[in-house]
Amino acid sequence: MVPAMAISFQTHPDRYKHWTLTIDGDRAELVMDVQPFGGLSDAYELKLNSYDLGVDIELADAVQRLRFEHPEVKVCVVKSGQMRVFCAGANIPMLGSSTHAFKVNFCKFTNETRLSIEDASHHSGQKYLAALNGTCAGGGYELAMACDHLLLIDDGASAVSLPEVPLLGVLPGTGGLTRLVDKRKIRRDRADVFCTTSEGIRGKRAVQWGLVDEIAPRSKFDEAIAAAAEKLAASVEGTKGPGITLDPVVPTIDDNGNLVYQYVTVELAQDARTAVLKIRTPDEAQPTTAEAIQAAGASQWSLRAFRELDDALLQLRVNHLDIGLVVLRTEGELETVLGIDATLYANRDHWLVNEILAFQARVLRRLDLTAKSFFALVEEGTAFGGVLLEVALAADRIYMLEDEDEKVAVAVSDANLGPMPMSHGLTRLQARFLGDTAPIGRIAERKGERVITTEADELGLVTIAADDIDWDDDVRIALEERVSMSPDALTGMEASLRFPGPESADAKIFARLSAWQNWIFQRPNAVGPEGALTKYGMPERPTFQWTRC
Repeated sequence: MVPAMAISFQTHPDRYKHWTLTIDGDRAELVMDVQPFGGLSDAYELKLNSYDLGVDIELADAVQRLRFEHPEVKVCVVKSGQMRVFCAGANIPMLGSSTHAFKVNFCKFTNETRLSIEDASHHSGQKYLAALNGTCAGGGYELAMACDHLLLIDDGASAVSLPEVPLLGVLPGTGGLTRLVDKRKIRRDRADVFCTTSEGIRGKRAVQWGLVDEIAPRSKFDEAIAAAAEKLAASVEGTKGPGITLDPVVPTIDDNGNLVYQYVTVELAQDARTAVLKIRTPDEAQPTTAEAIQAAGASQWSLRAFRELDDALLQLRVNHLDIGLVVLRTEGELETVLGIDATLYANRDHWLVNEILAFQARVLRRLDLTAKSFFALVEEGTAFGGVLLEVALAADRIYMLEDEDEKVAVAVSDANLGPMPMSHGLTRLQARFLGDTAPIGRIAERKGERVITTEADELGLVTIAADDIDWDDDVRIALEERVSMSPDALTGMEASLRFPGPESADAKIFARLSAWQNWIFQRPNAVGPEGALTKYGMPERPTFQWTRC
């Protein structure tokens, strides 16, 4: 069973149980050696490099540290520390004993982790090589497909596979299916055969079909790894660094059970099934030059606050499942956020600034993909400007107080005008005004200015503008109504409404996870008493209901 205790998403290479990260010049090695009895629970055994959430938390940490602490690395070789097995995928007993909500959030996090690998390749010039020394199945093959180059050992037995449909009655995390056809461009008929062949495909056919990029015999496998790594490293231009140290981001828990970080607070109202997530702007001076940004390292607000926001979102997802509505608030000065944004965008060619901006974009996408309702409240003393306005634009609704003194305002910066795309490639303003560039142009003209409530309403930046007479009642009724609705219906509705317009491979992964995998994980053919996931590893075969719907 998934443990009842709160799960922490903070770790460090010194505390890794399942991975070893080594650095040698511009090359890193990330070796997976999952400890069978080192999972988040002792109720299952992590055999054959199968993984649970704890294994993936370490992987996500390693990918993040490579970007910030070791920017000199140009290629990372992902290897197995176990003989004749790369990774058997997600641990089946763990999945079979987990709640439905945990299974879905687990799949979401693993997909986000694999996307972070692809993001590192695209934005940071850190390439990944998957050295497949044996069995590579399910989520293990999803991990491999997230890498830039797949090298499979050719020993007559080692294969790649996505066996979830024939063996478990579920989908291969949906990231597997999407990467197979959208990223690796596998023909649909071959993909159909591959995904329904539990033993997988090996050797020359795996190369011919595009399932891997290269094969090598066992006697020359290490030599092939070195050659492929050298070629990938040579494709990366320039040098970066020195790196910075990522200090721990761990909240304190106050007497009311609230999460308190340096710049972020999560106030929990469990009985009301709501939480208030507040982000504060810094009181202390922030760096204004590239040199100062490098010197400030992980302590600067632009990185620290978003690392805290990232952790808070993960805490809400996994440890507070009954919280259905998150109220977004900010506190501080608009000018402070605008000044920080201006400094970052003026120095975005600096390696660390590039990483900070890419990380902010990833955290905002994590917010987009979180199965909670989000309402942003813009009042006096709030600081919804620039990148914090982007937080509000990610919300399902924005309520803004209309005051006679015009003290309530929002503000636009470069952060809102292109560099923070959602999973489907559009900015949040483009998604808001789908197919109509005129409103975005009018908003862009106000960049750097205070936009008061009446103006924000006219520009289409807010959902409801209410005066101080109606404010309390309007907000209270909206919150009460939201939490009274079916969370299942809201999750489906929000996932549909948040991503209008075109799809990308990333958007497909999470849309399918929210719909198809969410549905399949509750069907008797997968998780019923006679379902495939329930019967996995038992002598009895599953019994399917044959109705197609």
